[in-house]
Amino acid sequence: MSLPALDVNAFIAALVIVSVVGFLFLSRIPPDLIMVGGVTVLLLTGVVGVGDALSGFSNEGMITVGVLYVIVAGLRDTGVMGWVAQYVLGRPKTVAMAQIRLLLPVAGLSAFMNNTPLVAAMLPAVTEWGRKIGTPLSKLMMPLSFATILGGLCTLIGTSTNVVVGGLMQEAERAGTVESAFTFFTLTPVGIACAAAGLAYILVASRWLLPARDSAVSQLADPREYSVEMLVQPGSTLVGKTIEAAGLRHLRSMFLAEVTRDGDVMPAVAPTLRLKDNDRLLFVGVVDSVVELQKIRGLIPATEQVFRLDGPRTERMLIEAVVSDRCPLVGKTIRDGRFRNRYNAAVIAVARSGERIKDKLGDIVLQPGDTLLLEARPAFIEQQRHSRDFYLVSRLDDSSTPRHEKAFTALVILIGMVGFATLFEQHPYFIEQGFGMLHAALVAAVLMLATNCCSIVSARRSIDWQVLIVIGAAIGIGKALDSTGLAMFLAQSLIGIVGDNPTMQLLALYFATMALTEILTNNSAAVLMFPIALATAGQAGVDPMPFVVAMTIAASCGFATPFGYQTNLMVYGPGGYRFSDFLRFGLPLNLIVAAITISLVPLVFPFA
Repeated sequence: MSLPALDVNAFIAALVIVSVVGFLFLSRIPPDLIMVGGVTVLLLTGVVGVGDALSGFSNEGMITVGVLYVIVAGLRDTGVMGWVAQYVLGRPKTVAMAQIRLLLPVAGLSAFMNNTPLVAAMLPAVTEWGRKIGTPLSKLMMPLSFATILGGLCTLIGTSTNVVVGGLMQEAERAGTVESAFTFFTLTPVGIACAAAGLAYILVASRWLLPARDSAVSQLADPREYSVEMLVQPGSTLVGKTIEAAGLRHLRSMFLAEVTRDGDVMPAVAPTLRLKDNDRLLFVGVVDSVVELQKIRGLIPATEQVFRLDGPRTERMLIEAVVSDRCPLVGKTIRDGRFRNRYNAAVIAVARSGERIKDKLGDIVLQPGDTLLLEARPAFIEQQRHSRDFYLVSRLDDSSTPRHEKAFTALVILIGMVGFATLFEQHPYFIEQGFGMLHAALVAAVLMLATNCCSIVSARRSIDWQVLIVIGAAIGIGKALDSTGLAMFLAQSLIGIVGDNPTMQLLALYFATMALTEILTNNSAAVLMFPIALATAGQAGVDPMPFVVAMTIAASCGFATPFGYQTNLMVYGPGGYRFSDFLRFGLPLNLIVAAITISLVPLVFPFA
């Protein structure tokens, strides 16, 4: 197997790759800026053309991830993800138990649905759940991504890499290069062993190797404390449940101070107290917890002012406004000042210099500097942003009231998307027509908007542009490695070192693919290494199946860098991670999966 000649462009590409990895590892510059900077250098030096440099931003996988964010917005806005967090994940007492409750079902689901939409769907639920149970998101997000990757090793449709290689094997079978293509369960024997060992490693090692860190947004959370009164809606699902079972006992940064029932005040609320119609619950906590409280089905604001505002609640949001000394309502109570009539906004709570205000909401006398938590339409912000009545007006992200009545519709759309994606990736007709995950996701996203499961504004805000930019730029860098011949040179050089021993060639192929996956993307590594796997098997005179299986698993298992797999990129920001966190926690997992794969593949798929 002759090695391709390298020119100056290959050396420039190598230098850019090393620089990008170095900046990601050593600096705190946002990863999207680093990756775009790398692509820019490759473009300006002529290593890649404009088409190759920008090809990642029209890549089907990158666009699919973007569309999936819209579907996630529909699941979040209808309260589906909150339901998952409350009733499926439960309320574990320890970090280890929380990881068990998360990893086992996620890994099982990932075997039968593509892991990218699974992570996209679970992200908001795990974020909300982690905050409720007081577990740092860094202890949950990377395990979430890794569990979906490990579970995806078990079937043909578990990861996009498996699907890509399955298609390549079908083409090779038609061309007579291989005797048989992948079946749905070809990877299962090796995949299950890797998944079991990987999940065990995550549960044991995360205690020491994962930092206890929240996302950057969480670290900047506002510590102002509000008192909020909520009413148990008559006939709701909360009626008859205990405080504990209703999920109202361990809210993050918020506690239930008292319950008022039929005029009687119960200041010491037992977790076994059963809720009744029209119970008034007084909560005390920070603003993020108030937002969380507003989304619990069956709880409504105790103030009637909210329901006298114009328009449905789903079109309103929570807004913070700081009262100025020129506000005409200073010195008046909220009720006497007729706040709702003047501003078309309802006061939900008031915070005052860390002081807990014991008066009923309507009896609070407003003072300069009071921070009001309001429910209002988005127009309030534009109308009052430059008003003398308020020093500051700002919206709270993700604070709209869930459309609970649309939850079933959103769930049906999600299930339909998974079903059609599976059909598109398996049925010969749809494969021939080029249908795939993107088509199923686009239809689902349109249905989410058409059925009003989420609004256009919410859909736009839900898209994480940083993740999409990193994915697009990573693919552009991968084009440079491919077009300059550097990727082929590195892979073939590594394989050439080990000689004619099939086992050693399998080992070299695995680690070459794993290295490419970590610096490129999983699908790029699989496509680049597939012909090398076939050529290596042909040169050794053995069945190519063990080489292709090992290469496929190696391409799927990118644990040591955030851009080794797109689900890693999706959890990178929400988990508050740094590049070094992936290297420290993911590299041992890479080695564990490698050892199991290289040991089992020759037994399950003999070379002869």
